[in-house]
Amino acid sequence: MSNSEITPDERLDAHDGHKKTRRGRSGRGAMWLLAKTLHRLVRNGRLTVIDAQGGTWQFGSQTSPAVSIRLGTARLPSRLLANPSLALGEAYMDGTLRIESGSLRDFLAICMSNIDALDALPARRIRRWLDQRIGRKLHHNPISRALANVAHHYDLSTALYDLFLDADRQYSCAYFPTGTETLDMAQALKKRHIAAKLRLEPGLDVLDIGSGWGGLGLELAQAHQARVTGLSLSAEQIAAARARAAQSGLSDRVRFEQRDYRQERDQYDRVVSVGMFEHVGRSGFDAYFSTLNRVLKPDGVGLVHAIGTMEPQGGSDPWTRKYIFPGGYIPTLSETIAAIERAGLWVTDVEILRLHYAETLRHWSERFAANRAAARTLYDERFCRMWEFYLAASEMSFRHGRLMVFQIQLAKRRDAVPLTRDYIAKAEADYAGTIRADDTASGGKG
Repeated sequence: MSNSEITPDERLDAHDGHKKTRRGRSGRGAMWLLAKTLHRLVRNGRLTVIDAQGGTWQFGSQTSPAVSIRLGTARLPSRLLANPSLALGEAYMDGTLRIESGSLRDFLAICMSNIDALDALPARRIRRWLDQRIGRKLHHNPISRALANVAHHYDLSTALYDLFLDADRQYSCAYFPTGTETLDMAQALKKRHIAAKLRLEPGLDVLDIGSGWGGLGLELAQAHQARVTGLSLSAEQIAAARARAAQSGLSDRVRFEQRDYRQERDQYDRVVSVGMFEHVGRSGFDAYFSTLNRVLKPDGVGLVHAIGTMEPQGGSDPWTRKYIFPGGYIPTLSETIAAIERAGLWVTDVEILRLHYAETLRHWSERFAANRAAARTLYDERFCRMWEFYLAASEMSFRHGRLMVFQIQLAKRRDAVPLTRDYIAKAEADYAGTIRADDTASGGKG
Protein backbone atom coordinates (compact mmCIF):
# COMPACT_ATOMS: atom_id res chain seq x y z
CA MET A 1 0.00 0.00 0.00
CA SER A 2 1.27 3.43 -0.80
CA ASN A 3 -0.09 6.85 0.01
CA SER A 4 0.64 10.29 -1.38
CA GLU A 5 1.54 11.45 2.13
CA ILE A 6 3.51 8.43 3.33
CA THR A 7 6.47 9.42 5.44
CA PRO A 8 9.87 7.73 5.18
CA ASP A 9 9.39 5.77 8.37
CA GLU A 10 6.46 3.62 7.24
CA ARG A 11 6.76 0.23 8.82
CA LEU A 12 5.64 -3.25 7.92
CA ASP A 13 3.11 -4.73 10.26
CA ALA A 14 4.60 -8.01 11.43
CA HIS A 15 1.23 -9.67 11.80
CA ASP A 16 -0.23 -9.50 8.31
CA GLY A 17 2.34 -7.82 6.08
CA HIS A 18 0.23 -4.67 5.74
CA LYS A 19 2.16 -1.40 5.58
CA LYS A 20 1.03 1.03 8.23
CA THR A 21 1.68 4.72 7.78
CA ARG A 22 1.60 7.61 10.22
CA ARG A 23 -1.43 8.88 8.38
CA GLY A 24 -3.09 5.47 8.72
CA ARG A 25 -2.31 5.24 12.43
CA SER A 26 -3.54 8.74 13.03
CA GLY A 27 -7.07 7.79 12.12
CA ARG A 28 -7.87 7.45 8.46
CA GLY A 29 -10.65 5.39 9.95
CA ALA A 30 -12.80 3.42 7.55
CA MET A 31 -10.43 3.93 4.63
CA TRP A 32 -7.58 2.45 6.62
CA LEU A 33 -9.75 -0.55 7.57
CA LEU A 34 -10.81 -0.97 3.93
CA ALA A 35 -7.15 -0.86 2.90
CA LYS A 36 -6.26 -3.61 5.37
CA THR A 37 -9.12 -5.67 3.99
CA LEU A 38 -8.12 -5.12 0.36
CA HIS A 39 -4.54 -6.02 1.17
CA ARG A 40 -5.74 -9.47 2.25
CA LEU A 41 -8.23 -9.80 -0.60
CA VAL A 42 -6.46 -8.75 -3.79
CA ARG A 43 -4.23 -11.57 -4.97
CA ASN A 44 -5.00 -11.58 -8.68
CA GLY A 45 -4.49 -8.37 -10.60
CA ARG A 46 -3.36 -4.96 -9.39
CA LEU A 47 -5.77 -2.45 -7.88
CA THR A 48 -5.06 1.21 -7.16
CA VAL A 49 -7.56 3.11 -5.02
CA ILE A 50 -7.62 6.90 -4.82
CA ASP A 51 -9.56 7.97 -1.74
CA ALA A 52 -11.72 11.07 -1.24
CA GLN A 53 -8.74 13.00 0.18
CA GLY A 54 -6.54 12.19 -2.80
CA GLY A 55 -4.51 9.49 -1.07
CA THR A 56 -3.34 6.59 -3.25
CA TRP A 57 -3.42 2.98 -2.07
CA GLN A 58 -2.12 0.03 -4.07
CA PHE A 59 -2.96 -3.65 -3.72
CA GLY A 60 -2.12 -6.92 -5.39
CA SER A 61 0.63 -8.10 -7.66
CA GLN A 62 2.10 -6.59 -10.78
CA THR A 63 0.07 -8.91 -13.01
CA SER A 64 -2.83 -7.86 -15.19
CA PRO A 65 -5.48 -6.67 -15.11
CA ALA A 66 -4.39 -3.35 -13.63
CA VAL A 67 -7.19 -1.00 -12.59
CA SER A 68 -7.35 2.36 -10.82
CA ILE A 69 -10.54 3.55 -9.13
CA ARG A 70 -11.48 6.78 -7.35
CA LEU A 71 -13.75 6.91 -4.29
CA GLY A 72 -15.68 10.17 -4.35
CA THR A 73 -16.94 10.39 -0.75
CA ALA A 74 -15.40 9.83 2.67
CA ARG A 75 -18.39 7.69 3.67
CA LEU A 76 -17.95 5.16 0.88
CA PRO A 77 -15.23 3.02 2.55
CA SER A 78 -17.46 2.31 5.56
CA ARG A 79 -20.37 1.41 3.27
CA LEU A 80 -18.15 -0.95 1.28
CA LEU A 81 -17.06 -2.65 4.49
CA ALA A 82 -20.63 -3.03 5.78
CA ASN A 83 -22.28 -4.34 2.59
CA PRO A 84 -19.74 -4.78 -0.24
CA SER A 85 -22.04 -5.87 -3.05
CA LEU A 86 -24.81 -3.34 -2.51
CA ALA A 87 -22.47 -0.43 -1.81
CA LEU A 88 -20.22 -1.18 -4.77
CA GLY A 89 -23.07 -1.31 -7.27
CA GLU A 90 -24.76 1.80 -5.88
CA ALA A 91 -21.50 3.75 -5.81
CA TYR A 92 -20.88 2.97 -9.46
CA MET A 93 -24.46 3.93 -10.36
CA ASP A 94 -24.20 7.22 -8.45
CA GLY A 95 -20.77 8.05 -9.83
CA THR A 96 -19.13 8.10 -6.39
CA LEU A 97 -16.93 5.24 -7.57
CA ARG A 98 -15.24 5.94 -10.89
CA ILE A 99 -12.86 3.94 -13.03
CA GLU A 100 -9.75 6.08 -13.59
CA SER A 101 -7.83 3.53 -15.67
CA GLY A 102 -8.66 0.06 -16.89
CA SER A 103 -12.28 -0.96 -17.38
CA LEU A 104 -15.29 -1.82 -15.25
CA ARG A 105 -15.06 -5.42 -16.47
CA ASP A 106 -11.41 -5.60 -15.41
CA PHE A 107 -12.23 -4.12 -12.01
CA LEU A 108 -15.01 -6.63 -11.43
CA ALA A 109 -12.74 -9.43 -12.66
CA ILE A 110 -10.30 -8.50 -9.86
CA CYS A 111 -13.17 -8.54 -7.35
CA MET A 112 -14.61 -11.86 -8.52
CA SER A 113 -11.29 -13.68 -8.94
CA ASN A 114 -10.68 -13.05 -5.24
CA ILE A 115 -14.18 -14.20 -4.27
CA ASP A 116 -13.05 -16.80 -1.71
CA ALA A 117 -11.24 -14.18 0.34
CA LEU A 118 -14.18 -11.79 -0.02
CA ASP A 119 -16.62 -14.39 1.29
CA ALA A 120 -14.45 -14.84 4.37
CA LEU A 121 -15.06 -11.24 5.48
CA PRO A 122 -17.12 -11.00 8.70
CA ALA A 123 -19.59 -8.54 7.15
CA ARG A 124 -20.10 -10.86 4.19
CA ARG A 125 -20.74 -13.84 6.45
CA ILE A 126 -23.19 -11.85 8.56
CA ARG A 127 -25.10 -10.71 5.46
CA ARG A 128 -25.33 -14.27 4.21
CA TRP A 129 -26.55 -15.47 7.59
CA LEU A 130 -29.24 -12.76 7.62
CA ASP A 131 -30.30 -13.64 4.08
CA GLN A 132 -30.73 -17.25 5.09
CA ARG A 133 -32.83 -16.27 8.10
CA ILE A 134 -35.14 -13.95 6.15
CA GLY A 135 -34.74 -15.73 2.84
CA ARG A 136 -38.21 -17.23 2.79
CA LYS A 137 -39.72 -13.75 2.82
CA LEU A 138 -37.15 -12.31 0.38
CA HIS A 139 -37.68 -15.08 -2.15
CA HIS A 140 -41.37 -15.81 -1.65
CA ASN A 141 -43.22 -15.03 -4.88
CA PRO A 142 -47.00 -15.50 -4.86
CA ILE A 143 -48.69 -14.61 -8.13
CA SER A 144 -49.28 -10.93 -7.23
CA ARG A 145 -45.65 -10.40 -6.24
CA ALA A 146 -44.37 -12.40 -9.20
CA LEU A 147 -46.34 -10.10 -11.52
CA ALA A 148 -44.77 -7.00 -9.95
CA ASN A 149 -41.27 -8.51 -10.04
CA VAL A 150 -41.57 -9.38 -13.71
CA ALA A 151 -42.85 -5.91 -14.58
CA HIS A 152 -39.86 -4.35 -12.79
CA HIS A 153 -37.41 -5.89 -15.26
CA TYR A 154 -39.15 -7.27 -18.33
CA ASP A 155 -41.58 -4.42 -18.94
CA LEU A 156 -38.73 -2.03 -19.64
CA SER A 157 -38.72 -0.63 -23.16
CA THR A 158 -38.26 -3.32 -25.79
CA ALA A 159 -36.01 -0.81 -27.54
CA LEU A 160 -33.54 -1.20 -24.66
CA TYR A 161 -33.26 -4.95 -25.19
CA ASP A 162 -32.83 -4.45 -28.92
CA LEU A 163 -29.64 -2.55 -28.16
CA PHE A 164 -27.77 -5.59 -26.85
CA LEU A 165 -29.66 -8.85 -27.52
CA ASP A 166 -29.48 -10.94 -30.70
CA ALA A 167 -31.97 -10.45 -33.52
CA ASP A 168 -34.33 -13.04 -31.96
CA ARG A 169 -34.24 -11.35 -28.52
CA GLN A 170 -33.02 -14.44 -26.69
CA TYR A 171 -32.50 -13.18 -23.13
CA SER A 172 -30.81 -16.25 -21.66
CA CYS A 173 -27.57 -18.17 -21.88
CA ALA A 174 -26.48 -18.92 -25.45
CA TYR A 175 -24.70 -22.13 -26.48
CA PHE A 176 -21.08 -21.87 -27.68
CA PRO A 177 -19.83 -25.33 -28.77
CA THR A 178 -16.47 -23.89 -29.87
CA GLY A 179 -16.49 -20.47 -28.23
CA THR A 180 -15.99 -18.74 -31.57
CA GLU A 181 -19.65 -18.46 -32.57
CA THR A 182 -21.32 -15.10 -33.07
CA LEU A 183 -24.04 -14.24 -30.57
CA ASP A 184 -26.81 -14.88 -33.11
CA MET A 185 -25.36 -18.24 -34.07
CA ALA A 186 -24.88 -19.26 -30.42
CA GLN A 187 -28.49 -18.39 -29.59
CA ALA A 188 -29.71 -20.37 -32.62
CA LEU A 189 -27.62 -23.31 -31.44
CA LYS A 190 -29.11 -22.97 -27.95
CA LYS A 191 -32.61 -23.35 -29.36
CA ARG A 192 -31.49 -26.33 -31.44
CA HIS A 193 -29.87 -27.95 -28.37
CA ILE A 194 -33.06 -27.56 -26.35
CA ALA A 195 -35.23 -28.89 -29.17
CA ALA A 196 -33.01 -31.97 -29.43
CA LYS A 197 -33.46 -32.73 -25.75
CA LEU A 198 -37.23 -32.31 -26.05
CA ARG A 199 -37.36 -35.02 -28.72
CA LEU A 200 -39.86 -33.11 -30.79
CA GLU A 201 -41.98 -34.47 -33.61
CA PRO A 202 -44.80 -32.88 -35.63
CA GLY A 203 -48.08 -32.31 -33.84
CA LEU A 204 -46.85 -32.36 -30.24
CA ASP A 205 -48.31 -29.89 -27.75
CA VAL A 206 -45.58 -27.81 -26.03
CA LEU A 207 -45.88 -25.51 -23.02
CA ASP A 208 -43.20 -22.79 -22.84
CA ILE A 209 -43.08 -21.39 -19.28
CA GLY A 210 -41.47 -17.97 -19.35
CA SER A 211 -41.71 -17.55 -23.11
CA GLY A 212 -40.07 -14.11 -23.31
CA TRP A 213 -40.45 -12.37 -26.65
CA GLY A 214 -41.55 -15.63 -28.24
CA GLY A 215 -38.42 -16.69 -30.12
CA LEU A 216 -38.17 -20.24 -28.79
CA GLY A 217 -41.89 -20.94 -29.14
CA LEU A 218 -41.92 -19.68 -32.72
CA GLU A 219 -38.85 -21.79 -33.52
CA LEU A 220 -40.45 -24.95 -32.13
CA ALA A 221 -43.64 -24.32 -34.13
CA GLN A 222 -41.94 -23.40 -37.38
CA ALA A 223 -39.00 -25.80 -37.51
CA HIS A 224 -40.56 -28.74 -35.63
CA GLN A 225 -44.29 -28.36 -36.36
CA ALA A 226 -45.25 -28.26 -32.69
CA ARG A 227 -48.33 -26.57 -31.25
CA VAL A 228 -46.98 -24.13 -28.65
CA THR A 229 -48.50 -22.28 -25.72
CA GLY A 230 -46.20 -19.62 -24.30
CA LEU A 231 -46.70 -18.13 -20.84
CA SER A 232 -45.26 -14.86 -19.53
CA LEU A 233 -46.27 -12.33 -16.91
CA SER A 234 -44.76 -9.47 -18.90
CA ALA A 235 -47.30 -7.41 -20.83
CA GLU A 236 -44.53 -6.02 -23.06
CA GLN A 237 -43.25 -9.46 -23.95
CA ILE A 238 -46.68 -10.92 -24.64
CA ALA A 239 -47.59 -8.05 -26.96
CA ALA A 240 -44.32 -8.42 -28.88
CA ALA A 241 -44.62 -12.22 -29.07
CA ARG A 242 -48.19 -12.08 -30.40
CA ALA A 243 -47.16 -9.56 -33.03
CA ARG A 244 -44.31 -11.81 -34.12
CA ALA A 245 -46.59 -14.83 -34.33
CA ALA A 246 -49.03 -12.91 -36.53
CA GLN A 247 -46.25 -11.56 -38.72
CA SER A 248 -44.80 -15.05 -39.15
CA GLY A 249 -48.18 -16.57 -40.03
CA LEU A 250 -47.95 -18.91 -37.02
CA SER A 251 -50.88 -17.66 -34.93
CA ASP A 252 -52.74 -20.89 -35.62
CA ARG A 253 -49.94 -22.93 -34.05
CA VAL A 254 -48.56 -20.59 -31.37
CA ARG A 255 -50.46 -18.67 -28.74
CA PHE A 256 -48.99 -16.47 -26.04
CA GLU A 257 -50.82 -15.86 -22.78
CA GLN A 258 -50.14 -13.48 -19.90
CA ARG A 259 -50.70 -16.06 -17.22
CA ASP A 260 -48.81 -17.51 -14.27
CA TYR A 261 -47.66 -21.10 -14.77
CA ARG A 262 -49.48 -22.14 -11.59
CA GLN A 263 -52.77 -21.26 -13.28
CA GLU A 264 -52.20 -23.62 -16.21
CA ARG A 265 -54.80 -26.40 -16.41
CA ASP A 266 -54.12 -28.19 -19.71
CA GLN A 267 -51.72 -31.09 -20.29
CA TYR A 268 -48.83 -31.15 -22.75
CA ASP A 269 -46.49 -33.58 -24.44
CA ARG A 270 -43.52 -31.33 -23.74
CA VAL A 271 -42.78 -28.58 -21.22
CA VAL A 272 -39.83 -26.23 -21.53
CA SER A 273 -38.76 -23.45 -19.18
CA VAL A 274 -35.75 -21.30 -20.07
CA GLY A 275 -34.43 -18.65 -17.68
CA MET A 276 -37.58 -18.61 -15.57
CA PHE A 277 -36.86 -20.96 -12.64
CA GLU A 278 -34.54 -18.32 -11.11
CA HIS A 279 -37.65 -16.17 -10.48
CA VAL A 280 -39.61 -18.84 -8.62
CA GLY A 281 -37.98 -18.41 -5.21
CA ARG A 282 -36.94 -21.19 -2.88
CA SER A 283 -40.34 -21.41 -1.21
CA GLY A 284 -41.89 -22.00 -4.63
CA PHE A 285 -39.79 -24.99 -5.72
CA ASP A 286 -42.37 -27.60 -4.74
CA ALA A 287 -45.25 -25.74 -6.41
CA TYR A 288 -43.16 -25.29 -9.55
CA PHE A 289 -42.26 -28.94 -10.01
CA SER A 290 -45.66 -30.16 -8.86
CA THR A 291 -47.12 -28.00 -11.62
CA LEU A 292 -44.72 -29.53 -14.15
CA ASN A 293 -45.82 -32.97 -13.00
CA ARG A 294 -49.47 -32.01 -13.35
CA VAL A 295 -49.24 -30.44 -16.82
CA LEU A 296 -47.04 -33.17 -18.32
CA LYS A 297 -48.79 -36.05 -20.05
CA PRO A 298 -47.83 -39.53 -18.78
CA ASP A 299 -45.19 -40.02 -21.50
CA GLY A 300 -44.17 -36.36 -21.57
CA VAL A 301 -40.69 -34.83 -21.38
CA GLY A 302 -39.69 -31.54 -19.78
CA LEU A 303 -36.57 -29.38 -19.80
CA VAL A 304 -35.59 -26.73 -17.24
CA HIS A 305 -32.77 -24.35 -18.22
CA ALA A 306 -31.69 -22.11 -15.33
CA ILE A 307 -28.83 -20.30 -13.64
CA GLY A 308 -27.41 -22.21 -10.70
CA THR A 309 -24.73 -21.76 -8.08
CA MET A 310 -22.13 -24.09 -6.59
CA GLU A 311 -22.56 -22.42 -3.19
CA PRO A 312 -23.68 -24.75 -0.38
CA GLN A 313 -27.05 -22.99 -0.50
CA GLY A 314 -28.71 -20.81 -3.11
CA GLY A 315 -29.55 -17.17 -2.65
CA SER A 316 -29.38 -13.78 -4.30
CA ASP A 317 -26.99 -10.87 -4.45
CA PRO A 318 -28.27 -7.81 -2.50
CA TRP A 319 -27.60 -5.30 -5.31
CA THR A 320 -29.11 -7.53 -8.00
CA ARG A 321 -32.12 -8.25 -5.82
CA LYS A 322 -32.75 -4.54 -5.20
CA TYR A 323 -32.18 -3.13 -8.67
CA ILE A 324 -32.41 -5.89 -11.29
CA PHE A 325 -34.34 -9.01 -10.28
CA PRO A 326 -36.46 -8.48 -7.14
CA GLY A 327 -37.53 -11.80 -5.71
CA GLY A 328 -34.85 -13.69 -7.64
CA TYR A 329 -33.19 -16.75 -6.16
CA ILE A 330 -30.23 -18.60 -7.69
CA PRO A 331 -30.66 -22.29 -6.80
CA THR A 332 -28.12 -24.99 -6.23
CA LEU A 333 -28.34 -28.11 -8.36
CA SER A 334 -28.75 -30.26 -5.25
CA GLU A 335 -31.79 -28.42 -3.87
CA THR A 336 -33.33 -28.32 -7.35
CA ILE A 337 -33.02 -32.05 -7.87
CA ALA A 338 -34.36 -32.69 -4.37
CA ALA A 339 -37.49 -30.70 -5.28
CA ILE A 340 -37.86 -32.63 -8.54
CA GLU A 341 -37.71 -35.89 -6.63
CA ARG A 342 -40.28 -34.66 -4.10
CA ALA A 343 -42.61 -33.95 -7.04
CA GLY A 344 -42.31 -37.56 -8.18
CA LEU A 345 -40.50 -36.78 -11.43
CA TRP A 346 -37.54 -38.61 -12.96
CA VAL A 347 -34.34 -36.71 -13.69
CA THR A 348 -33.40 -38.17 -17.07
CA ASP A 349 -30.47 -35.93 -18.00
CA VAL A 350 -28.36 -33.13 -16.47
CA GLU A 351 -25.92 -30.88 -18.32
CA ILE A 352 -23.82 -28.12 -16.78
CA LEU A 353 -22.97 -25.13 -18.99
CA ARG A 354 -20.07 -23.43 -17.24
CA LEU A 355 -18.63 -20.56 -19.28
CA HIS A 356 -21.37 -20.28 -21.88
CA TYR A 357 -23.17 -17.50 -20.01
CA ALA A 358 -19.91 -15.62 -19.46
CA GLU A 359 -19.46 -15.50 -23.23
CA THR A 360 -23.10 -14.50 -23.74
CA LEU A 361 -22.75 -11.63 -21.29
CA ARG A 362 -19.49 -10.51 -22.89
CA HIS A 363 -21.36 -10.08 -26.17
CA TRP A 364 -24.20 -8.25 -24.41
CA SER A 365 -21.78 -5.89 -22.63
CA GLU A 366 -19.96 -5.06 -25.85
CA ARG A 367 -23.22 -4.41 -27.70
CA PHE A 368 -24.60 -2.26 -24.90
CA ALA A 369 -21.37 -0.23 -24.83
CA ALA A 370 -21.57 0.29 -28.59
CA ASN A 371 -25.17 1.53 -28.24
CA ARG A 372 -24.83 3.38 -24.93
CA ALA A 373 -25.77 6.75 -26.43
CA ALA A 374 -29.06 5.28 -27.63
CA ALA A 375 -29.72 3.81 -24.18
CA ARG A 376 -29.06 7.23 -22.70
CA THR A 377 -31.88 8.69 -24.80
CA LEU A 378 -34.27 6.01 -23.51
CA TYR A 379 -33.40 6.40 -19.82
CA ASP A 380 -30.74 8.41 -17.99
CA GLU A 381 -27.06 8.21 -17.08
CA ARG A 382 -27.68 6.50 -13.75
CA PHE A 383 -29.75 3.81 -15.47
CA CYS A 384 -27.01 3.25 -18.06
CA ARG A 385 -24.40 2.88 -15.32
CA MET A 386 -26.70 0.45 -13.51
CA TRP A 387 -27.19 -1.61 -16.64
CA GLU A 388 -23.51 -1.80 -17.58
CA PHE A 389 -22.67 -2.77 -13.98
CA TYR A 390 -25.35 -5.49 -14.12
CA LEU A 391 -23.99 -6.97 -17.35
CA ALA A 392 -20.33 -6.78 -16.33
CA ALA A 393 -20.87 -8.10 -12.80
CA SER A 394 -22.97 -10.96 -14.13
CA GLU A 395 -20.28 -11.90 -16.66
CA MET A 396 -17.58 -11.98 -14.01
CA SER A 397 -19.79 -14.02 -11.68
CA PHE A 398 -19.86 -16.73 -14.36
CA ARG A 399 -16.24 -16.29 -15.44
CA HIS A 400 -14.61 -16.08 -12.00
CA GLY A 401 -17.36 -16.64 -9.44
CA ARG A 402 -19.62 -19.57 -8.57
CA LEU A 403 -22.41 -19.30 -11.12
CA MET A 404 -23.18 -21.67 -13.99
CA VAL A 405 -26.21 -22.81 -15.99
CA PHE A 406 -27.82 -26.22 -15.73
CA GLN A 407 -30.22 -27.96 -18.06
CA ILE A 408 -32.30 -30.65 -16.38
CA GLN A 409 -34.37 -33.00 -18.49
CA LEU A 410 -37.20 -34.65 -16.56
CA ALA A 411 -40.09 -37.02 -17.17
CA LYS A 412 -42.84 -38.96 -15.45
CA ARG A 413 -41.56 -42.27 -16.82
CA ARG A 414 -38.00 -43.53 -16.63
CA ASP A 415 -38.23 -44.84 -20.19
CA ALA A 416 -39.56 -41.61 -21.72
CA VAL A 417 -36.19 -40.96 -23.42
CA PRO A 418 -33.62 -43.36 -24.96
CA LEU A 419 -31.12 -45.24 -22.83
CA THR A 420 -28.12 -43.15 -23.89
CA ARG A 421 -27.52 -39.50 -24.80
CA ASP A 422 -26.58 -40.29 -28.41
CA TYR A 423 -30.01 -39.15 -29.62
CA ILE A 424 -29.22 -35.53 -28.63
CA ALA A 425 -26.25 -35.15 -30.99
CA LYS A 426 -28.10 -37.02 -33.73
CA ALA A 427 -31.15 -34.76 -33.41
CA GLU A 428 -28.95 -31.66 -33.48
CA ALA A 429 -27.33 -32.87 -36.68
CA ASP A 430 -30.77 -33.53 -38.18
CA TYR A 431 -31.95 -30.06 -37.10
CA ALA A 432 -28.90 -28.32 -38.59
CA GLY A 433 -30.87 -27.30 -41.65
CA THR A 434 -33.42 -25.44 -39.52
CA ILE A 435 -30.89 -22.74 -38.64
CA ARG A 436 -31.53 -19.99 -41.13
CA ALA A 437 -28.71 -18.38 -43.05
CA ASP A 438 -29.20 -15.10 -41.21
CA ASP A 439 -28.54 -16.90 -37.91
CA THR A 440 -24.97 -17.52 -39.01
CA ALA A 441 -24.27 -13.84 -39.53
CA SER A 442 -23.32 -11.46 -36.77
CA GLY A 443 -26.84 -9.98 -36.97
CA GLY A 444 -28.56 -8.26 -34.11
CA LYS A 445 -28.20 -4.69 -32.94
CA GLY A 446 -24.90 -3.05 -32.14
